[in-house]
Amino acid sequence: MSKQFQFKLVLLGESAVGKSSLVLRFVKDQFDDYRESTIGAAFLTQTVSLEDGTSVKFEIWDTAGQERYKAPMYYRNANCAVVVYDITQSASLEKARSWIRELQRQADPSIIIALCGNKSDLSARRQVSQEEAKKYAEEEGLMWGETSAKSGEGVQDIFTDIAKKLPKSAPPSARTAGGRTATGARQGVDLNKQANATGGQGEQCNC
Repeated sequence: MSKQFQFKLVLLGESAVGKSSLVLRFVKDQFDDYRESTIGAAFLTQTVSLEDGTSVKFEIWDTAGQERYKAPMYYRNANCAVVVYDITQSASLEKARSWIRELQRQADPSIIIALCGNKSDLSARRQVSQEEAKKYAEEEGLMWGETSAKSGEGVQDIFTDIAKKLPKSAPPSARTAGGRTATGARQGVDLNKQANATGGQGEQCNC
């Protein structure tokens, strides 16, 4: 039986950069030109199967971009974050930088952060060069990629790359109750073990 792990992923970024469209493309392979802005946060799940036989189930929190919703509750205990900017709006990259600074200050130190430039299908209107974004990501130790929620280009890749980078286990001495290490970092939940312990019924993740 292949191993299955569960991780909490949060999407952050300014309004209208396409966070909800990115999730819709990833989860349902759909795109809606007239999608309304998210209010608060939306919750979805999607599973990625990896070449090594493991699978990663993402619990995805798609947050609103408005400042009044900028609260740690959405990224508390998050294992990974996708911070999205719009390649046609240079101001959205500056906003993404502020989100990343907040994650670096407030989130778990082990969180994996991916900087994502969305709307690559609008490259003729590009204001943020790949070189600028990639250089910033390298300086901050972030993953980086460009996507188009509209065409689907790069969407699966960025989530799969995150899934590959997430820790699938922790040293036995570091494990503690609740799926956390001794340092407080949340580890992936092994869904196979949960199913065995509960007679085949999966447990709700305490996120």
